[in-house]
Amino acid sequence: MRRSTLIRVPRVITATAAVFALAAGLPGLAHAAPRPVPQQQPGTHIPIAPSDVTAERLPAGWRLDGEGADRKLVWRSPEPVPMGDARVEFYAGDRLIGRPTAAKDGKTFRLPLDDARAQLTDELQVRAGGRRLDSAPRHRAPRTARPTAPAEPPAALPVGPVDPGVPGRYRTTSGEYDLPAVRLPDFTEPVEMRATVVGPTNAPGRRPLALFLHGRHYTCFGPSADDQTGDWPCAAGSKPVPSYRGYLQAQKLLASQGYVTVSISANGVNGQDFAADDGGAQARSSLVRQHLARWAGWADKPKGTPRAVRAVAPADLSRVLLVGHSRGGEGVNRAALDSLSRPPAAQDGYRGPVRWRIRGNVLIGPTIFGQNPVPDVPSATILPGCDGDVSDLQGQVYADGTRGVSRGTALHSALYVVGANHNFFNTEWTPGQAQAPAEDDFYEDPEAPDRVCAPSAKTRLSATDQQRAGATYIAAAARLFVAGDDRVRPLLDGSQRRAPSAGPARVLSHAVGGRRTPLVVPHTSLKVSGAQMCVQVDSDENTAGTPCLPPETSQWSPHFSLLYAPGEPERHAVALRWSKAGTPARIGLPRPVSIAGSQALALRVMVPPNTSGTSLDVTLTDAAGHRATLGRVRVDGLPGTDRTSSLWGREVRVPLSAATRAGLDLKRVASLELTPRGGSGRAWLVDAWGWSPGTPAVRPAALPRIDIGRTEVKEGDTGVRTHRVPIRVAGHGTGQVRLFTTDQTTGKHTYRTVTVRPGSQTIDVPFSVRGNTRYGADFDYSVTARALRGTAVGSDHGGVLVRDDDPLPKVTVTPVKDQVTEGQALSWRVTLSEVADTDVWSVLRLQAPASGTELSSVDVEKKWFEEVFYEDQTPVRPLSQATQPPVIPVPVEAGKLSAVVTVPTVKDAIAEPDELLQARLVTYDEHGTEYEGPLVTGTVRDAS
Repeated sequence: MRRSTLIRVPRVITATAAVFALAAGLPGLAHAAPRPVPQQQPGTHIPIAPSDVTAERLPAGWRLDGEGADRKLVWRSPEPVPMGDARVEFYAGDRLIGRPTAAKDGKTFRLPLDDARAQLTDELQVRAGGRRLDSAPRHRAPRTARPTAPAEPPAALPVGPVDPGVPGRYRTTSGEYDLPAVRLPDFTEPVEMRATVVGPTNAPGRRPLALFLHGRHYTCFGPSADDQTGDWPCAAGSKPVPSYRGYLQAQKLLASQGYVTVSISANGVNGQDFAADDGGAQARSSLVRQHLARWAGWADKPKGTPRAVRAVAPADLSRVLLVGHSRGGEGVNRAALDSLSRPPAAQDGYRGPVRWRIRGNVLIGPTIFGQNPVPDVPSATILPGCDGDVSDLQGQVYADGTRGVSRGTALHSALYVVGANHNFFNTEWTPGQAQAPAEDDFYEDPEAPDRVCAPSAKTRLSATDQQRAGATYIAAAARLFVAGDDRVRPLLDGSQRRAPSAGPARVLSHAVGGRRTPLVVPHTSLKVSGAQMCVQVDSDENTAGTPCLPPETSQWSPHFSLLYAPGEPERHAVALRWSKAGTPARIGLPRPVSIAGSQALALRVMVPPNTSGTSLDVTLTDAAGHRATLGRVRVDGLPGTDRTSSLWGREVRVPLSAATRAGLDLKRVASLELTPRGGSGRAWLVDAWGWSPGTPAVRPAALPRIDIGRTEVKEGDTGVRTHRVPIRVAGHGTGQVRLFTTDQTTGKHTYRTVTVRPGSQTIDVPFSVRGNTRYGADFDYSVTARALRGTAVGSDHGGVLVRDDDPLPKVTVTPVKDQVTEGQALSWRVTLSEVADTDVWSVLRLQAPASGTELSSVDVEKKWFEEVFYEDQTPVRPLSQATQPPVIPVPVEAGKLSAVVTVPTVKDAIAEPDELLQARLVTYDEHGTEYEGPLVTGTVRDAS
């Protein structure tokens, strides 16, 4: 009788943290999530049991690597995936399973698998920015029939009252400074304090300061085009990519107009932001404020000021404009918030006083993973129509997400630039201009050139034209937000004017805030007839209404990007669809609204791309039943294909003079009607506002600030313990915040609205954990916050990680059949001393026997071999050389005591000696340390 072997299997750690908003800062193309699903901390994942991953479910390019705690799901791209600003994500069907880490080759992406179970019910996918990276063709059918002719640019707009792109009268000079590096929370390596300065030399007095922050790009480059990495610090023989030098054209333009400008380097953040829950937003904010603090100090004590700073006019830190590109956009948004209300000290890399005032932000192709734009700092967001990186144009949230949060006086502009890509706003990311290798981020398929974004398309901007347009509209924002010149506002606020200095660029604008009074912001309380209230989500789980777009097309609209949960309130639009003219869509308000004093009614209306001539009559009715048709608006679609996010709200206006003449009471407007004129068509109403010209002074409200923290607790052995998510409330006032949670197993979302009251210091979010003595997985209770009204959110994600504190069961391994005739199956049983609440993993690591003939790859069943090793049987080789590492997984499923591992052999007609399979049972502790168990041997006798 054989004696069973008893071993102690240490615990394999489970690291799971489901969070909500889009995105992990890991090397690789970083695109934002196309669907409202739970999201992960950088480097973590929703658990998947490797037993659920079968060869049939793994498409070409996918495999499993590693052993035990090092087991990983791997996808390899046939071509390098550039390092960028949004995020690469693995999906099982429509469910996000995690954000992988990219290898240095830029092709290989690895996601850890742990010992908790989750079914993979659909195909594995790799997504980035609303598109599949792993599908063989990269194109779906176009949303409309593909015209044979290239797309035509929109008609040129009338010229605005002033042209902010004209150079000013001041002489300029430039230089650089390089200060001692600083340490930031979450990062092991210090971050550089390097910048390029461009400013006027003959401008009188103190001059406003414009600070530029670049986005997430390669950090280092070497002699060859393949030597680009996301390392920090750069290895010997490589140099830092000088991304901070990429905005010199805009800097020189502003400097000639009297601004001191500084563009700072953030490679140290880019190379380490995978370690931060928020993708590096707080770190970028800390870096920005570190530089602003230096400038404030140099203004007060010129001694020790760097030469580049001394060479330009002194800066006025009470008039600061921040300009952020991509993740730099989210970084300056957080810096503006952190300048109004201090973040928790433990999260912040700057502890000094705030000696500056942010007057406005310019955000270029930005990410907004936190989904909490600063409501009381004016902003202009540039949305590149051919963005191949942050291709869902999630920066639209910087406008839409401010509605109703605070006073609403700050203007938030969105600028859609037809034909612009993501990279070319920065010359150091532009081929032919950059020192390091660079590329066009809009992927071009030679077999199917995109009719809007291909380099040869009439609608595509050249790099120089794109940079001219970028510099012009940055200067426009500076002139409005900092200098207070209202004449430039029509370029930014939806008045549909253009700046000649932007050249051939077609830049379309709409806005919220400013002198606007809300009339219709779609919500479930509206009474809609002749149209349909739709939810701005595309999840199959949605139960709160009809999606505005079907799932496969949701990424076509920037207004529908980055949503937390299906059916979330305040995330609606009104969908119109008609087959003939004259049928009105009526939107009844829950109570009468006053737009008295407004000059016009402004509507943001979306129509399908590549359409023209959609006409709608606009009618208002007051509470007494008086009606007035204000006029007719015409809305044209933007040039678009299945690869662009061009279903975007065009701002149109009708004067309110007709309402006054008809005696309609504008203090008690009860409904809005839109009546289609001509043919069939579709349209979506984003919102409607009473509008007047002018730019009101912005006085930031003292909003209570919410920051969610993270803590760890032990599960315990008995009873039920209540734990609370650490949520800090600072400041005063009353407001509302929405908190989101997700079930890490099912992916189901829940949310609740919380009212913050004066004197609050925390928000109570309790949850219960029942202790036991069974080994199980860690559980992460995650919470994400979004400001609704009267609040500001800094750290939007956190929670409590419940650590399982029970030892792993003891494991015995005994042979079931370890001596068989070929054609039969070898088998062993792995048994636990007690059941566990999660899968318990071991592996059999194959090795060559000390003597005798080893079983080969063709001595076992082909299907079994491919499912276990993810390799072909040929070339013929010993099983111990089947793959690296040559392991057979042995999972004992949750709730079970044992599992049998089998090796099915095949019968052949060759006379041969006994063949052997030898393997060692190997287990791992939570740190991945190996513990070797017993050696098992199987013998296969010849059948002849």
